[in-house]
Amino acid sequence: MLNEKKFENYLKCSCNNIVIFEIIPEVECDWGIHTIIQCPKCEELFSIDVKCPAFQNILELINENKFLYTDKEQSDYLFKSHPL
Repeated sequence: MLNEKKFENYLKCSCNNIVIFEIIPEVECDWGIHTIIQCPKCEELFSIDVKCPAFQNILELINENKFLYTDKEQSDYLFKSHPL
């Protein structure tokens, strides 16, 4: 289970703003249910549990926030990805 508390801190979004993301649990896509986050500035949605083509993926945020996910969390995120 992903620790959602890490998103309750200020993080740099892909829009270059430093924000606290809104956490939105139980968002449905064609392949299942996700927890997503939304930037309050650019309103972009990011899937934080698995890579999903319906949302931006968390790897974009990891580029700006190097310690956001551990190597294991990144591996699990990609391994459980939905098909494109």
